[in-house]
Amino acid sequence: CEAVPDVLVQTEKSDPINAASSSASASSLSALEQLKTSAADRYTKERSSIVVIGLSIHTAPVEMREKLAIPEAEWPRAIGELCGLNHIEEAAVLSTCNRMEIYVVALSRQRGVKEVTEWMSKTSGIPVSEICEHRFLLYDKEATQHIFEVSAGLDSLVLGEGQILAQVKQVVKVGQGVVGFGRNISGLFKHAITVGKRVRAETNIAAGAVSVSSAAVELALMKLPETSHATARMLVIGAGKMGKLVIKHLVAKGCTKMVVVNRSEDRVAAIREEMKDVEIIYKPLTEMLNCAAEADVVFTSTASETPLFLKEHKYCACVNELETARVYNVDDLKEVVAANKEDRYRKAMEAQAIIAEESKQFEAWRDSLATVPTIKKLRAYAERIRAAELDKCLSKMGDDIPKKTRKAVDDLSRGIVNKLLHGPMQHLRCDGVIAGL
Repeated sequence: CEAVPDVLVQTEKSDPINAASSSASASSLSALEQLKTSAADRYTKERSSIVVIGLSIHTAPVEMREKLAIPEAEWPRAIGELCGLNHIEEAAVLSTCNRMEIYVVALSRQRGVKEVTEWMSKTSGIPVSEICEHRFLLYDKEATQHIFEVSAGLDSLVLGEGQILAQVKQVVKVGQGVVGFGRNISGLFKHAITVGKRVRAETNIAAGAVSVSSAAVELALMKLPETSHATARMLVIGAGKMGKLVIKHLVAKGCTKMVVVNRSEDRVAAIREEMKDVEIIYKPLTEMLNCAAEADVVFTSTASETPLFLKEHKYCACVNELETARVYNVDDLKEVVAANKEDRYRKAMEAQAIIAEESKQFEAWRDSLATVPTIKKLRAYAERIRAAELDKCLSKMGDDIPKKTRKAVDDLSRGIVNKLLHGPMQHLRCDGVIAGL
């Protein structure tokens, strides 16, 4: 996603991974006997589980989330690597500014979690123990509820914000055609999109919601003396979607002049054309440091994967140690979005009722998948019998049967088979759903 605005304001001065253990009775068996007794039902004792292994703004600091982040262009590669693990059948990656979540269908919960956590450690360079300290794990129904809450904007810093729904849609778009983005995971994310749309339509949860960009502007103004709001020297680094929103909110707060640093002038010119009453001064990236030195407030909102100011960060976290500057990132916006809790709580409760209903529907759909092979076999068996009996019938009627008559007999046989199968098919589907209850 495009980076959430970071704000620099100048002042006037686990869970551990448990290895599988053998019971005392099992230890008395030979290795060969254990293999014989366990191989047949190794994975059939429990259905493959949908598992979420994640770290978010609620559980991990921004520095850790940045190391774990996977750019959208690398999602297909990540899915392939995850599905190459021994106990992972399907996978998806949801990596944004506020969260890094891996969704998988695992043959074994314990082994799957262990393998994915080790993969995350390997790709990020963060020790497994540290990831375990900050991660959260959700399984099946809880995992379903979580992605539905995420898509609905209930798990966001800004309740009901719309950007996360667009990011969930992007997971499906990128996953299409990728081996490993299978039926269960794709169905989960597609249903999550439906839930996100329904919650916003029926609860009006997004109406009047503060956005991340507006919260960044509010936070900056809160940290400045009120008398300097109109005269503060504003610098916006990045003129993409988030940068443009920051500019709009600054203008709404009465700012009439600002400097915008961007790679090219085209986007800045387009924004300047849209806001003709505001003096927007374009500066290239080569002048970024000079512009920052002259500004009272700096908003950084870029999609850059490389740091802008320091090796460890897109900005200098240790700038906070200077007497004349303070740094605020997305984790600091909680101070701004804490308002209107009562109204947001009511809307969240309405949304939760919708999510509970939709979760049951998704679980019913997933349970019904277990009966699909049986249904296919039954239909194929019935079709073989129908075709054989039809051939017998037509051969007895002779070779000079009109095409119209042949078609009528064929249609009749298909109609009879379909009507006979309808009841059993419905029972099979219902049995699949009931089995999961």
